[in-house]
Amino acid sequence: MNDSKVKGRVQSANERVHNFDEVEFGYNEEEALKEANRCLQCKNPRCVQGCPVHIAIPEFIKCIKEKNFKKAYEVISDSSSLPAICGRVCPQEKQCESMCIKGLKGEAISIGALERYVATYALENNLSSTISKEKNGKNIAIVGSGPAGLSCAGELARAGFDVTIYEVLHKPGGVLVYGIPEFRLPKSIVQKEIDSLKKIGVKILCDVFIGNSLTIDDLREKYDAIFLGTGAGLPRFMGIEGENANQVFSANEVLTRINLMGAYKNDAKTPVKKGKVAYIIGGGNVAIDAVRSLKRLGVDARIMYRRSIEELPARKMEVEHAMEEGIPFEFLVNPKKILVDEDNNVVGMEVVNMKLGEKGEDGRASVEEDLSSLHTVSCDMVVMALGTSPNHTALKNSDIKLTDRSLIEVDGGKTSIDSVYAGGDAVTGAATVILAMEAGKNAAKEIIEQFKN
Repeated sequence: MNDSKVKGRVQSANERVHNFDEVEFGYNEEEALKEANRCLQCKNPRCVQGCPVHIAIPEFIKCIKEKNFKKAYEVISDSSSLPAICGRVCPQEKQCESMCIKGLKGEAISIGALERYVATYALENNLSSTISKEKNGKNIAIVGSGPAGLSCAGELARAGFDVTIYEVLHKPGGVLVYGIPEFRLPKSIVQKEIDSLKKIGVKILCDVFIGNSLTIDDLREKYDAIFLGTGAGLPRFMGIEGENANQVFSANEVLTRINLMGAYKNDAKTPVKKGKVAYIIGGGNVAIDAVRSLKRLGVDARIMYRRSIEELPARKMEVEHAMEEGIPFEFLVNPKKILVDEDNNVVGMEVVNMKLGEKGEDGRASVEEDLSSLHTVSCDMVVMALGTSPNHTALKNSDIKLTDRSLIEVDGGKTSIDSVYAGGDAVTGAATVILAMEAGKNAAKEIIEQFKN
């Protein structure tokens, strides 16, 4: 049996740096069948243990082998509300695929690519999950339409609840629409997944600012339970001199303008004020998304990361794609000061080389500055991609307790207020799409349990 996975087809690097079209094309039927036939159909499937939402992976792959793609979709949908999204952006290499037996002596099964194939088949053939239970007369409000909120909504709708999602922005999807670039996750795919949820009864109200136009108490009067999936959209900065200069942005702002407002289009009404040379500070997925997006806008965009390539937290595949696209990476360097001219425009940075120290409990090496290495670099744009924190405006005038890290305090998925649940980045801090989905799914289970007859 083949120990090497079927390689997916991609746009060439020379072509894709000039467009925002999806980089990976995904498997066709022949490729999906060939990859599915590598699966050993383990009796004790470790891959399922590695999946946060516990998809029956061998079962759906067996359905692919049998060319029963509709059944494969039904198997996936039993566990996941957003398969076309997860197949594209989940870090499978650190989760299900890392547990695959095939990976011990060769390459793991491309579980994510197979999930994407099945989900794409379902979207192209207008398949949707069906509600197996009758309406139970209970109505649930969900605050936030990101992955946690959408996942929770899907689980509850299929269990017979009336579900209404409240979204502050003019489009639903949360980080899926404002944070992840078109070339990694087309917005048409997000919309189709959302449309699938609408088909099973989920209602979505946009432009509603919970905490302002409506409060948590208002929702409690109208709904039997509430789920808070408000995410973590508040960007962090370094607090260094010059950070308030023109042309210093958060990665959130850059990506939101590009992804949600179409700033990459020639007729954009909210264009990004591009520099000629931009440094993106950070090494996570958001940093890689920002640098690749700016590259496509014609900017000489570079990554500056204070640790080495071994500590880079972004997905390996996305880093490889960025390097193929000619994006420079400067490792073991960190800004100390942003240099500005008399008009407060960025002209460069004072930076310092870093040294790796001992590894901490999290397995990551500590870093320390080599002050003797202070030097300057030229640039006219700086983008901070240092992580995000929750914005708890939605909780205004409520008695919901926060932790000492300013995260929503939960017991399981329950907050300090009766019948109000929370999950995702607002509870854990910024994490992955699939972990937010897991939190939404688990909260839905708790809500279902609460209203069992």
